[in-house]
Amino acid sequence: MASFNKFKNVLMLAFDWILYGAAGVAGHCQVTVAQPRFQQVDSSMNVSLPCSFSASGCSSPQPEVLWFRFLTSTHQGLCTPGCTDHQKYKVHSAGNNILLQIKDLTEDDSAVYICGIAFSDSSPLSKQTGDGTVLTVTGSGKQLNHGKLISMIIASTLLFLYSSAVLISFVVYKLKPKLQKKSGKDQTTENCKINSGRKIFQAIAQELQKQRYAQHQQQPEDLEDDTVYQNR
Repeated sequence: MASFNKFKNVLMLAFDWILYGAAGVAGHCQVTVAQPRFQQVDSSMNVSLPCSFSASGCSSPQPEVLWFRFLTSTHQGLCTPGCTDHQKYKVHSAGNNILLQIKDLTEDDSAVYICGIAFSDSSPLSKQTGDGTVLTVTGSGKQLNHGKLISMIIASTLLFLYSSAVLISFVVYKLKPKLQKKSGKDQTTENCKINSGRKIFQAIAQELQKQRYAQHQQQPEDLEDDTVYQNR
């Protein structure tokens, strides 16, 4: 942390040298710079690091925007204000909002990126830097771990579906005899109802047959009585 603060002091001196030839105007120009503390992104992608500032009492309408990169033991001037590598770094400005675009990231791009705003005023607070954004670039190993995690999730889902299917099959196997027994009881009850209906029908048929037989036996006696009466 001490080396980082020392580096920020060096940046302030660099601002003075960069704007050394500019006409200074005495006043109370005050500048504050804000940056996000952390940002993480995968390699082989592009990233935009944001930076915003506010200024009051400054004479010049637009300041100089500078970007630096702080590594473990050294620092690099990326855009001061012109970028050293126009293919990899590009600065976008819209009012008080600044973006540093970094293309084709690699793990070597992991560093602390510091945004600096410098007005040409002679006030000590006219040139300020942000606290820096810690950019972490994850490599292919991290992506491989992420792929393994997805594979584990898929495998767990398939195992859950298989376990559910086995459980359902076991429940059906256990309940099958009971269902068959219940079905047999229902069939027996239905057969009993059919047999009972048959018995009732047979009883009715027998009763009708008896009545017909009785009528048939009674008719000759009546005829004999009529014949006797006529002879008399």
